[in-house]
Order: sequence, then structure tokens, then C-alpha cells
Amino acid sequence: MRLTVFGATGGVGREIVGQALAAGHEVTAVVRDPDRLPEGLDRTALHEAVALDDTGAVRAAVAGRDAVLSGLGARGRKPDGIAERLTGRIVAAMEAEGVRRLLVVSAVPVGPEAAGDPLVDRLPRKAVEAVLAEVYADLTRMEAVLARSATEWTAVRPPRLTDGPRTGVYRRAVGGTPRSSRTISRADVAHAMLALIDDPAAVRTGVGVAY
Repeated sequence: MRLTVFGATGGVGREIVGQALAAGHEVTAVVRDPDRLPEGLDRTALHEAVALDDTGAVRAAVAGRDAVLSGLGARGRKPDGIAERLTGRIVAAMEAEGVRRLLVVSAVPVGPEAAGDPLVDRLPRKAVEAVLAEVYADLTRMEAVLARSATEWTAVRPPRLTDGPRTGVYRRAVGGTPRSSRTISRADVAHAMLALIDDPAAVRTGVGVAY
């Protein structure tokens, strides 16, 4: 498949690029700083976009692609609407170019609570949600942008991310949240996103993923 990856130098984005290339996909990595890409990456697959407000650059990056994947998101507690704003620009470019499939990283708190979640899991999560309230509000607005769009979107919603290896062994809940969602590695989030590209059940909904 021909894929475009936004946020390709972030934790999840780097994993998406590496795993997609290893699987034989044609990858366009949209980055601000090419030097932050992993060593050994085929730079012929690189498409530089200095700023996502460069409409022409974003359209060129998504034109003719089979799917677009985004690892974009806030790096701190003050997101300043980055997920909502940048995803909106990607959506606009995809709609202009007639590209349909879009997968983005969101977060567990944006989705529904898991049925029967024990108190030992709910309380710590509520504390984290209070601290990162602005981040999750931004992701909620991002998902609203997706819902209003004409794209065939999927919002992958992980809990706390770790730097562990890819295992390929995790739980996922289409339209819901796995019970006792605590952690998952960035590598396995990337694995889940790539696996969901061709899953019709995951179109226009969120998918909770967790160990």
C-alpha cells in the first residue's frame, strides 16, 4: 500500500514508518526535521512539510495515497489545540484530493468507559485525566473533526504509552475500551494502526487498545 505518515518523528510515528517499510509498504513520512528520523531509513521515502499550514505541501503529501496515518499530538500538558487544528488540515487536504482512509492516535479517556472496570483502575485514570484535562479535551475535539469529515477514519485510543517492544499481543475493542486498560507500547499502537487499515469494522469509530 501507499501510505503517508504524519508525526513521523514522534514515538508512535517512528514505529509506524519502520513497521510499514518492513512490511513492504511505500511510505511517505511527513516531518519537520528529517534528522530526527531513524538511522537507516530510506530517505527517498521522505516528504518534508515545514508547516502543516502549507496547504499545498499537505495536499501533495496525501495525494494518491491508499491511507494516511497520524501520530500527531501534544508533547506537554498545554496542547493549544494542536491535535484538533493539525488533524483538521490533514482532513481538508484528504477531502480535496479524494483520499479516504485515515487513522489517528487518540487516547482511552476520549472513548467510553469499559464495562465493569474495577475501582483500582478507575481511580488512577481519573487522576491522570484531571492532570491532562486539556490534552484530552483537544483529542475530543479532534475526534469531532473526524466525525464531521467525509473520511473513513479510525481513532486508535491507547492508555499510558511505554517504550516497550512490539509484541503483537494486545486487546482491542472496536467502538469501546478494553477492561482494565493500563498500558501499551508505542510499537504495539503502531502495529494496531497498520493492522486496522483494512478492517471495515473499524471505519468511522474509535478502537481501544491495551495489554
